Amino acid sequence: MLQVADLHVRFGGIEALRGVSLRAEPGEIVAVLGRNGAGKSTLLRTISGVSRPWRGTVSWKDQRLDHLSAAAINRLGVVQVPEGRRILGELSVRDNLLLGGYGRRRGREESIRRVLDLFPVLEERLDTSGAALSGGQQQMLAIGRGLVAAPQLLMIDELSLGLAPIVVEELAHRLERLRDEGIGILLVEQEYPLALRIANRVYVIEKGRVGWAGPPSGARDVLVSSYFGRQSAARLGR
Repeated sequence: MLQVADLHVRFGGIEALRGVSLRAEPGEIVAVLGRNGAGKSTLLRTISGVSRPWRGTVSWKDQRLDHLSAAAINRLGVVQVPEGRRILGELSVRDNLLLGGYGRRRGREESIRRVLDLFPVLEERLDTSGAALSGGQQQMLAIGRGLVAAPQLLMIDELSLGLAPIVVEELAHRLERLRDEGIGILLVEQEYPLALRIANRVYVIEKGRVGWAGPPSGARDVLVSSYFGRQSAARLGR
């Protein structure tokens, strides 16, 4: 459903993406992994219409996205949960969720009910300000806000950032549930072990390029080499 082909993105004289190609299907988790600064977040921002490609195409159900506005892409069902969560801390949990469905006249309340079923702790704190939530609860709220927009593809940037391992594990279980419900998930991560466990396919980004693509079972050695260098990877493999 999502096709990214030969994507190049430049910022001034810096080429952040250099010919990236990937695909994401409904009902699967696709992990985009790599070191900090590899171009992972730029990839998501370009798919969602925040950044513009210099060359290449982004298509969704055979419709070109790379010339559409971010709002138009969101309405087509391609929704991003940004790095750092970016909830509105002064607003309540309820109001943050309502904003996720801004512009939707039908189905918004049903979508919010589904989010509260997925994250029961949010229902307990509906009238609490976003700023008063824990980091894990804020990430749940950020994902929930994205789900209220009724995505067919949910793109999550750095799920685990700043969170305790037990919270990340809980969130991962929720992503598996969404996948089982038929939602496609494009997961960008720097911390890779958990992503490898839940992903159906993996792309490793190295310096703006796809350095490796394939099943999770084959990605570990590539990632160790990418993160620590070939010599260190060889020593770890002994």
